Amino acid sequence: MEKRTVLWYMTFWGFALNSVYRMNINIAIVSMIKHPVKASNVTLISECFQHNTIIESNNNNSQDDKFEWDEHQQSIVLGAFFMLHMIMPIPGGILAQHYGGKYVFGLCNGLAAILSFAIPASAKISYKALTGIRLIQGFIAGSTWPAMHTMTAKWIPKHERSWFVSAYIGNSVGTAVIYMTCGYLIDLYNWEIVFYLTGAIGLLWYICWTYFVYESPAVHPTITEEEKSYIESSIGKQIKSSKPLPIPWKSLLSSKPLILNVLTSNGGMWGLFTISTQAPTYFNFVLGLSVKQTGFWAGLPYINRWIFAFGFSTFCDHLIKSKTMSVTNVRKLSTFFCNILQGLLILGISFCGCNAIASITMVTLTAIVNGCSASGVLAGSVDLAPNYAGIILGLTSTFGVFAGFVSPIIIGLFTYHQQTLGQWSKVFYISSAICCSTGLLYILFANSEVQKWNNKYDSDDIEKEMNDIKKKTNSNDQNSTNN
Repeated sequence: MEKRTVLWYMTFWGFALNSVYRMNINIAIVSMIKHPVKASNVTLISECFQHNTIIESNNNNSQDDKFEWDEHQQSIVLGAFFMLHMIMPIPGGILAQHYGGKYVFGLCNGLAAILSFAIPASAKISYKALTGIRLIQGFIAGSTWPAMHTMTAKWIPKHERSWFVSAYIGNSVGTAVIYMTCGYLIDLYNWEIVFYLTGAIGLLWYICWTYFVYESPAVHPTITEEEKSYIESSIGKQIKSSKPLPIPWKSLLSSKPLILNVLTSNGGMWGLFTISTQAPTYFNFVLGLSVKQTGFWAGLPYINRWIFAFGFSTFCDHLIKSKTMSVTNVRKLSTFFCNILQGLLILGISFCGCNAIASITMVTLTAIVNGCSASGVLAGSVDLAPNYAGIILGLTSTFGVFAGFVSPIIIGLFTYHQQTLGQWSKVFYISSAICCSTGLLYILFANSEVQKWNNKYDSDDIEKEMNDIKKKTNSNDQNSTNN
């Protein structure tokens, strides 16, 4: 098996676990919290029960061991992972630039796995203690995405990047697996099993990552010369230096294509985080589905998301390799699906009312089209400057993760003691507007060409080397003349 294929599999499961650490609280909290009993909610929830034919009763409906956390406290718990998570993408990119993407990606996922074991005990102390563990876990996990982009730039030729970055959408499989399996596990046992199980699997992955993955083709001990030559010749001279390069911050922060990439990524992630984080709560508290149904229907869209992302990414790579479309136009096509179509589908959820089947369909389609981000802005951030791919994704993630903790806070404000369809519709309107507007900006003004500052320091090094050669030649001529 080719080594970059091995890297794809290990990256896929790495991102799946990274998503598990983010999302496991979303399904667990459905069983951790006592259901609302406010009079303003009883009629509406009863109405949804009457309209939905797929509702079944909860087998594990005891309220005795559950926490009395209101919507505001729940939103803090759900958003805590992202509060410090957004601090680390840029430092994470810098760390990966200096110490290697393998080390940073692996260690961050491994430490996040260990912290999963501490979540049940902290929750029983107070929601504040749980928030503290989630803050630390999110802080540590924040470096993973830019670290992996550093390795992508070293391992993957441009015409394979859409395919390879589809491994990042392993986070969809992680979300699906944690929702679908843990809904049943919670129903059979309790919510604590979610965190013990995911922590153990994460440690197993870390051992495999350490053993099978290497920083670059140049240092891999068992890679074939054929694959090594193919990768290095395909990537060409876009990444020429093995030592850390100075970071052109001024060029980075003033780059119009990069700014558009960041805004578009933020828009797509806002929609994704709104749906993925809140779907279990919406299905269980508003539509009245059981914990098993909530887990299954909240998780199913993300299996489909990855399948679609993989197929669409392969199609996009074909368009680029066959020169049917330019790289820029392929990224824009992907953004149309990921942002604009996603935004319209989110808007559609608000018109589904108590119809659970229609709501589930809309949520599923929303998650599916978001998978196009793998061949859109995610791959596009490597296109812009392969030498600084980790730093660029760090910038993108910093602003993108902003949605991860702001979205739950906004939802908490809208739904505080008001778990009503009307209040949730306002949430969907806001998310739709953000997705569509950012996608439109990218389609109108973005490009994915390699930026001049990508090779700035390489050019300076070449010029310095030429000057040194000239000085040495002149010095030799002078000595010959004197002799």
